[in-house]
Amino acid sequence: MKNTFGNSVSVTIFGESHGSEIGVVLDGLAPGIRVSEEEIADRLLLRRPVGSISTKRVEPDHFRIVSGVFDGYTTGTPVCILIPNENIKSGDYQSTRSLARPGHADYAAYCKYHGYEDYRGGGHFSGRITAGLVAAGSIALSALEGKGIRIGTHIARCAGIQDRNFSDLQEDIRALSGTSFAVLDPHAAAAMQEAVSQAACSGDSVGGILETAVIGLPAGIGEPWFDSVESLLSHALFSIPAVKGVEFGDGFALSDMKGSEANDSFAVRERKVITRTNHNGGINGGISNGMPVIFRCAVKPTPSIYKEQDTADFFSLTEKKIRISGRHDPAIVHRARIVADCVTALVLCDLLCQRFGTDYLAAAEFSN
Repeated sequence: MKNTFGNSVSVTIFGESHGSEIGVVLDGLAPGIRVSEEEIADRLLLRRPVGSISTKRVEPDHFRIVSGVFDGYTTGTPVCILIPNENIKSGDYQSTRSLARPGHADYAAYCKYHGYEDYRGGGHFSGRITAGLVAAGSIALSALEGKGIRIGTHIARCAGIQDRNFSDLQEDIRALSGTSFAVLDPHAAAAMQEAVSQAACSGDSVGGILETAVIGLPAGIGEPWFDSVESLLSHALFSIPAVKGVEFGDGFALSDMKGSEANDSFAVRERKVITRTNHNGGINGGISNGMPVIFRCAVKPTPSIYKEQDTADFFSLTEKKIRISGRHDPAIVHRARIVADCVTALVLCDLLCQRFGTDYLAAAEFSN
């Protein structure tokens, strides 16, 4: 089972939704990177459920950093963070053990692990495991901010309702950093939340689209083929539960353009090469070109809904009906946005350290 991602900087996740603890190991970080437990807690809070538009399972996320950090800085050895599961109700899943919940990994997991998998709450496939990614990604986000690189994600669309586009990226990313429902237009935010609440009242769920911007990334990062910026980001982003599509720049819309429309013309501003437009999302030939990196992730509706559905019993090989009980999100797109930020940060840290060496991310006084 492959649970590790990255080369120079690698992240390993472990645990199950209803196990005693979940966690993450972050390896390859240089010594001397500042680690703020307050910032980790704040970012975990952004992943936590919010009122009626989220699950009733609210975990306090009392994390413990058990290695790799001393006196508030990384030591250069593996950072291990443990997060206990403190609010579990495993009995909700016993009656449906052999029923394949539509949209879930139950049957696929049974085929792969021959029935030995922990099925409670989705086990290792649960979105609960992303708490570890947020904890590790918070350290990566802070390290990148120290190099002038900032990442922000907004809910571009939810339940068919559009947010406004990115405008002033510096200001928009700053505004998004402190909001639990990451939308740039407050009127769109209210309409989205109402749509999620209506879906919840009817026992259903909705999906959405996340749009992420990265500013300050230097040109020349990434490789031209298998380790391109798009390749590695897509690889990691598709590991986020419910992400079913990733596009960069104008993405699929480029297929309907002419070359004269899709090409980004180059110019020089203040002795710096830029592009006049950014249809290609800050990447040419798999390598960053110095412009903002822009991409979007399609997030499907939460598969756990309270409506009766057709399914199969994979023990008896008979067709059945299923009505799921338990505590589930009517939408997860608002909780997934901080996961997208953190996964992006982890990938970029790895790419930057491959390009410049692992000491690149350390504070200046520690990297001389």
